[in-house]
Amino acid sequence: MDLTEQLAEDLKQAMKAKDAARLRTIRSLRAAIKEKEIEERHGGEAHLTEAQTFAVLQKQAKQRRDAMAQYKEAGRDDLVGKEREELDIIESYLPGQLDDAAIRTVLQEVIAATGASSMRDMGAVMGMAMQRLQGKAEGRRINEIARELLG
Repeated sequence: MDLTEQLAEDLKQAMKAKDAARLRTIRSLRAAIKEKEIEERHGGEAHLTEAQTFAVLQKQAKQRRDAMAQYKEAGRDDLVGKEREELDIIESYLPGQLDDAAIRTVLQEVIAATGASSMRDMGAVMGMAMQRLQGKAEGRRINEIARELLG
């Protein structure tokens, strides 16, 4: 069962259970996936690859994290809780994220492969690192560790 089928099934379950947060979140995810399919459509129907679907979910998770940060800054704890709840649901569909040690190991391999030695090489390092770590780690965290290693 692919992710879109899983979301459709989970939507039905959320409706039966009257789980408002899960229902709201899954509907939002399905809408974002449908939007991406329409964007990718070229003279007919488009089907997203699993990687593209996960990229949509990661983008949705990032939006929730950004919103949480803004709500915290504004002192809106009620909205932070709502976003946290949605983020937890989205993350349940994403593959497990790597820890800092695993990210550091991959970045050290990338730095060795690219011959990077300073912050000037950051672009090359990040390009290769993002390809290798796509879906496995948050871009912001990869960037922070890469800066630490190159700095």
